Amino acid sequence: MKNILLILALAICLINCKAQQIYPLNTFYKDAPNYAYMKDLENYLPSYVGTYKANFDGNEITLFITKQDMYLTDYGPGDRKYYQDVLHVKYTVKKISTGTILQDNQTPNPNDPALNKITSMGTNENDNQSVSLYYDGTNCGVGWGRITLKKISTTQMTWSYYPNSTIFSDGDCPAGTDIKVYLPDTENLVFTKQ
Repeated sequence: MKNILLILALAICLINCKAQQIYPLNTFYKDAPNYAYMKDLENYLPSYVGTYKANFDGNEITLFITKQDMYLTDYGPGDRKYYQDVLHVKYTVKKISTGTILQDNQTPNPNDPALNKITSMGTNENDNQSVSLYYDGTNCGVGWGRITLKKISTTQMTWSYYPNSTIFSDGDCPAGTDIKVYLPDTENLVFTKQ
């Protein structure tokens, strides 16, 4: 009798459960229900995964790109939450002449996890599936903006960075804080897969 009740209870739970709704990667999050999943159905993102290098203004920039399925985006109370397949970009910027590491975001700052964070927002269907990413900026948010990665071959891609703010006036950030943006502020810089 216990088994019959258990099976009946399980069947009722399964009938009442709603399956998570899956949408194409570039679905606008407000056009989907809460906790929907924007999935990379066409598998555009995996071709960007890997380690890439480029030189710019005397610095060597190394990008470490990984893909995460079902990354939860939560803008806070009152706003919609959703899952999305994304690319995460970690990087190092090294001065070529001295070997000095100028910036390294491979280990997140426990006091400010968004510091120097780069995460994809989707692909650009009208631009051969280039990927748009959001950069949270360095200290005090300096340099936040958009980055576009575009594959030009199986081993190369271009980088275009469009910062929204690279300058703060006095008093906007604590004295002595490094607010230099070390990422290459340029368009169509070619990175080669390692």
